[in-house]
Amino acid sequence: MKALVSFGLAIAIFIVYNSQDKRYTQQSAEIDTYKKVLEAYEERDWETMVAHYADSAKIMNNVEEKDAQNLSQFLAQNKEDATQFSSWDFVETESEYEMVVNDKGETWVNFWGLWQGTFKANNKEYKIPTHITAHFVNGKIVREAGYWDVSKIIQDIQKDQNDESDSLEKSNRN
Repeated sequence: MKALVSFGLAIAIFIVYNSQDKRYTQQSAEIDTYKKVLEAYEERDWETMVAHYADSAKIMNNVEEKDAQNLSQFLAQNKEDATQFSSWDFVETESEYEMVVNDKGETWVNFWGLWQGTFKANNKEYKIPTHITAHFVNGKIVREAGYWDVSKIIQDIQKDQNDESDSLEKSNRN
């Protein structure tokens, strides 16, 4: 009889535990959506990419919330960036996704990856570790924050500009 009661109690605990909503997962509809966002970004398919964002989305890539971009600013920035790179993508084997439901009941997808791109101005390939987190409401991204360091690209651009200035200065002296 004790075994039967213990077995029943174990089943009840199992049912209660498994009926709770998942607060963390690496497989979800939101993760699948975010993968589509990044694929569209890689392919420069802007229409598909922005279709996954709410019209009122706030995008904060390396900025504070007060400097967040709206969807049209975000799209314009990506299009401008695309003109400077001959190629770019995220290294698939370096990409990790997770979905969490926080204590407020908000659904967030976190992405960690390695972005690589070839800069047209110097034909150099850059690899930049990247973290992006996206808040989903009703299947759409309403808020996104991205963090990465582009200082190496900026340093190389400045170095190239200084080298060009030095060359011009030398040719003017001759």
